[in-house]
Amino acid sequence: MTARRMDGTALARRVRAEVAEQTARLTARTGAVPGLATVLVGDDPASAVYVRNKRRLCVEAGMRDLHRHLPADTTQAEAAALLDELAADPTVSGILLQLPLPAQLDAQPLLDRIPSGKDVDGLTAANAGLLAQGRPGLRPCTPAGVVRLLDTYDVPLSGAEVVVVGRSVLVGRPMAQLLLARDATVTLCHSRTRDVVEVCRRADVLVVAAGVPGIVGPEAVRPGAAVVDVGIHRTEDGLRGDVDPAVAEVAGLLTPVPGGVGPMTIAMLLANTVEAAERATAPVGAAR
Repeated sequence: MTARRMDGTALARRVRAEVAEQTARLTARTGAVPGLATVLVGDDPASAVYVRNKRRLCVEAGMRDLHRHLPADTTQAEAAALLDELAADPTVSGILLQLPLPAQLDAQPLLDRIPSGKDVDGLTAANAGLLAQGRPGLRPCTPAGVVRLLDTYDVPLSGAEVVVVGRSVLVGRPMAQLLLARDATVTLCHSRTRDVVEVCRRADVLVVAAGVPGIVGPEAVRPGAAVVDVGIHRTEDGLRGDVDPAVAEVAGLLTPVPGGVGPMTIAMLLANTVEAAERATAPVGAAR
């Protein structure tokens, strides 16, 4: 058996086209052009590349690029003041604070200054609470992209046994919540889980977001399972994920690295931004 590839690059292209159409309709109807404010603090090379890609695709989708760049020695108060300014600006539909931040800055208090309606990364405590309660809100981009991939490849989630490896607030925890909302039976594995391999082998769907290269090998995969590799690491042998490439000989479906989850993350960021803009322009009292 060789796993079928879940092509995130092709799907992301389709999602971005949908977003561009939605943006054009919204602009024609309201005269308001959605605007994405990316905030980069410092000059981390990887972060700079990520932000540059987000800005380019934002413009391609017909949105306004409202990027702000702060120096590496920015204080907590200065970063907070900028986020407050963007929060109050009606031309800003969505705010994305690029992580990681320089060591002197505390990320969570800054993230929580972003209004939930502009939190297009879905990382504020307010949006996490809405997700946990199953209420409408902006969802974290990577987990939302994973669900879109699974749906596109007709992977049944209702009643499925799903294992998520990794419990970060960025991916693992919201991933589990989104899958629960789709009536999956979800197990969340972490560093204290006993016999991770045995737990993973039960999964119809396995989502690996542990941040450790090759942590899941073929012995941990049920034959025919759908496997989503969220990790990406630069190694001497090139880019690789959290899943050993040999898993392709066991799994039924597998996301490639690169070209799987990564492109979907940015696509869902753009989808969140136009959704935030639509909510902001909806008449008071209208269903959102």
